[in-house]
Amino acid sequence: MNPDELLANAAIVLKEPKFAENIGSAARVALNMGISTLIVVGEREYEREKMLRTATHKAADLIDNLERYPTLPEALAPFGRVIATSARQGRQRGTCPPPRAAMREAVPYLLANRVALLFGPEDRGLNNEDLYPCHQLTTIPTADFSSLNLAQAVAVLAYELHTAAHEHTAGERAEFQPNLATVQELGAMYDHIEQMLQKIGFLRDEDSAYWMKNIRSFLGRVGLRAKEARVIRGFCRQFLWYDGQR
Repeated sequence: MNPDELLANAAIVLKEPKFAENIGSAARVALNMGISTLIVVGEREYEREKMLRTATHKAADLIDNLERYPTLPEALAPFGRVIATSARQGRQRGTCPPPRAAMREAVPYLLANRVALLFGPEDRGLNNEDLYPCHQLTTIPTADFSSLNLAQAVAVLAYELHTAAHEHTAGERAEFQPNLATVQELGAMYDHIEQMLQKIGFLRDEDSAYWMKNIRSFLGRVGLRAKEARVIRGFCRQFLWYDGQR
C-alpha cells in the first residue's frame, strides 16, 4: 500500500472540543497530512463559519463532511486501533511512548484496520473512562509547560503518522498486523466476560470496575482478532446459557 492508502484508514477524533476554530485548525492539519476523516464527539453544535475561518477553503470539504457522534463509544466503534493523547501522567495510565514511536507502531495496523487518533477537550483532556477502549496512550514531550493547544497536538501526531507512513512504504517495513476486533466487537466481548465473571462470583459490586479495567488492559495488549473475540464471546454466552438451564 502507498502512503495515501495507509492514511485513508486513519481518523482524527476530537472529544467535545471547546472552540469551533480548533476543529477548523484540526481539519486543515489533517488535510495537509493526508488524513481525510475528522470526527467530533458530543452534542454541542459548532458554527460552520468559525470552523471554516481556520480550516481555510481548501479544508472546507472536511468540515462539510465532518462525522458527528453523541458519545465516544459510538465514535470509536468501527476502529481496530485507538491511540489516545494525554498530558496527564499517573499509575493508572501506564507508560506513554512519545508520538514518533507510537505512530511508527501504528502504521502496520493501517494495512488492515482503521486507526483513530483521539484527543480530549482543551480544558481537561481525556478522563480514565475515555481511555478504556484505547489500545495505546502517547504523550507529547514538552519543557516546563505541558499543555498544548488542541490543534498543535493534532499537528504533532498527524505529522508523525504521515512521516511513519512514508517511511513504511519507502522500505522501513514493520511487521504486518492482522484484522483486529473493533472497539464495538471488543465492547460486546467485555460485556459477556463481565456477566460470566459475575455469575461465578469472581466479580463483586465493590471491585467489579477494578477487575474489568485490568482485564480490558490485558486483552487490549494482546491484540485480539475479530474471530478470536467472537470465540471468547461465544464461550461466555454458552456458559451463561448452560448455567441458566440448571
